[in-house]
Amino acid sequence: MDDPFTFGQVAAANALSDVYAMGGRPVTALNLLMIPAQMPPDIAAQILNGGADKIAEAGAVIAGGHSVKDNEIKYGLAVTGLIHPDKIIKNNGAKIGDKIILTKPLGSGIVSTAVKQNKASTEHIEALVANMIALNKIASEAMVKFGAHAATDITGFGLSGHGYEMASGSGITIEIEFESLKLLPGTVDYIKAGALTGGANATRQYLEGKISIDSSLPDYASHIVHDPQTSGGLLIAIDASRANDLLKHMIENNLDAAIVGNVLEKSDRVVIFS
Repeated sequence: MDDPFTFGQVAAANALSDVYAMGGRPVTALNLLMIPAQMPPDIAAQILNGGADKIAEAGAVIAGGHSVKDNEIKYGLAVTGLIHPDKIIKNNGAKIGDKIILTKPLGSGIVSTAVKQNKASTEHIEALVANMIALNKIASEAMVKFGAHAATDITGFGLSGHGYEMASGSGITIEIEFESLKLLPGTVDYIKAGALTGGANATRQYLEGKISIDSSLPDYASHIVHDPQTSGGLLIAIDASRANDLLKHMIENNLDAAIVGNVLEKSDRVVIFS
């Protein structure tokens, strides 16, 4: 992100997601800022203001932080939250027969790469930013209310990597219907234009032989399911009888969520994209 305030917002939204993914309530955050010594102070201020904006939206407070001189700007937050120990939603509780819900569109890594390559349109950049700065607060509260069995946030290891983590930890197989996945505007076009990420390649190599992607799917499917996300949505496993009600609640609260798959008995491929 070229805009420092937006940069701060995205970093904070991303940092908050680990607490939201467990059904927790963020309480405090510590700023962690690395910045070149020659950087104008107002840029650092705008980054921190962007982070503070999202922390305030989450209902948490910034309790301090640390700054370090570095050659490249880096900003993140260490977040703490509260949750009842008997109500933690773990990433290894998916059950056979569950439906799988994804609460945000995919493609942020691809579109971000297109931004770096000066290929992205203004409209698509705006959609990307809106997606990344959106908190997972509503999605988290909803999955707790409707009794989700498992959840994880989709970040640097993409849908495939985080889906693999949930499936292998739960001792089941997750089948994802590729056509059910929602994508950020421009994602497919930018793949065809060469806006690919190194992170996707690393995840693809790690998961070789552990997941399957149906050969009938388009060539770009692999790039999408492995695409590393910044501040991605929640991947939720919930009893099939409650899935539609949860989805309806999310849509009524303006989340771009979708039911994208099912939980099956464990097979030799723990995530199947069909």
